[in-house]
Amino acid sequence: MFKAIISAEALQDAIKAVSAVVDEARFEIAPEGLSARAVDPANAAMVSLELSNDAFTLFEGTEGEIGIDLSRFVEILGMADRSGEIELELDPDTHKLDISMSGLSYTLSLLDPSTMRKAPSVPALDLPAEIAVSGSVFKRMIKAAEMVSDHMSMGVHDGVFFMEATGDTDHVRLDLTGSDLIAIKPAEVRSLYSLDYLTDISKGVGGAGEIVIDLGRDLPVVIKFEPTSGDCKIKYVLAPRIESD
Repeated sequence: MFKAIISAEALQDAIKAVSAVVDEARFEIAPEGLSARAVDPANAAMVSLELSNDAFTLFEGTEGEIGIDLSRFVEILGMADRSGEIELELDPDTHKLDISMSGLSYTLSLLDPSTMRKAPSVPALDLPAEIAVSGSVFKRMIKAAEMVSDHMSMGVHDGVFFMEATGDTDHVRLDLTGSDLIAIKPAEVRSLYSLDYLTDISKGVGGAGEIVIDLGRDLPVVIKFEPTSGDCKIKYVLAPRIESD
């Protein structure tokens, strides 16, 4: 059983973040709220969502799971007024999701969770550096790197968080310290990542005010944030590209 009412802004931001890296996902329903973990087909990027029942005006749910085509779900949610509310109800007979918003009613066919990839385990990573930056700074550094290359390095050196990208002819570097950062736990680290994935992740970040980045040396990066609507936690894990000598 699942029935819920939530602000359109909160649900749109949450689903947009998940759909940034995967096209479909298995959502776990529990009395505590909704959660999802999914990995992209190339096994390079993972996304984790925790949407607390406190994010909902109404939440009634028993243990279960549903599979959702995120591309279709995003399209439907895009019809909602962000200042309004969205009602969700799982039809136990048809096993479809009834969606009501702004006078519109949709019935979304669900995917069979048993035919979908199992939710991945969150990897245990020892990442010594942690950096908190504003969402706008995070997007700016990725946009700058896109202009010159298809990959980007992130790291910390002498307490300075940096982004660096080198193309065939051009080079860009952004150093952030002091007031440019919200917080930093420094360590000497550096890793290289695909900009295709980072660009998708930056789209999922939306209008988040703060992004937390956990880094190691040639290790996956963990990117965490909470959408402005609150009571929701998003985590991305992106595998590094190993640099050749």
